[in-house]
Amino acid sequence: QVQLVESGGGLVQAGDSLRLSCAASGRTFNIYPMGWFRQAPGKEREFVAAISWRGVSTWYADSVKGRFTIARDNAKNTVSLQMNSLKPEDTAVYYCAMGGRYQDAGTNPRDFGSWGQGTQVTVSS
Repeated sequence: QVQLVESGGGLVQAGDSLRLSCAASGRTFNIYPMGWFRQAPGKEREFVAAISWRGVSTWYADSVKGRFTIARDNAKNTVSLQMNSLKPEDTAVYYCAMGGRYQDAGTNPRDFGSWGQGTQVTVSS
């Protein structure tokens, strides 16, 4: 059974940076694509970023492109999300997710079968 544990959330001001991290255990990490999603109160869970299992390809939501960077360290079984120039509209619970073995990373929550518990990110104006 895979476990995904996020960390790094918090309360920041607009324009600040945060780095989220997700540690995976219980499964061979380097053959699964990884993604980050977020969910704000009253809204559906939305795609933020994803990275291929080799780490060669990345995908971003238009709303975060140029501000967020996803990366993975297959030696440490971790995936990170560096968030710069944060905006109040980035406020949400951020979730780490694992996709299908050797599959392409998707942008739909249905493409990911395992999820972390989430970490809160709050950006004040």
